Amino acid sequence: MAQKVRIKIKSFDHSMVDQSAEKIVKTVRSSGAIVTGPIPLPTHKRIFTVLRSPHVNKKAREQFQLANHKRLMDIYSSSSKTIDALMKLELPSGVHVEIKVI
Repeated sequence: MAQKVRIKIKSFDHSMVDQSAEKIVKTVRSSGAIVTGPIPLPTHKRIFTVLRSPHVNKKAREQFQLANHKRLMDIYSSSSKTIDALMKLELPSGVHVEIKVI
């Protein structure tokens, strides 16, 4: 049952994304599958500008930034053992993982 599995990891913290990617790579390699990645995808940045004072001093503003970090991994020659190991993997709560079987 050789199939391709694509994993996308997203988080606001880049260190949590990297740690999760390392855990996934170790788990997949221990089950005997081939992994390509993690490939860093472009970081999506959202910038918000807010007035410091709502009534006066229009020129005084503050800027806040939300950065969304992403990684992509492909798993080749995976078996049911590999997919079971991925489903049982414990990752931090701030990380969103999307697994697609292609």
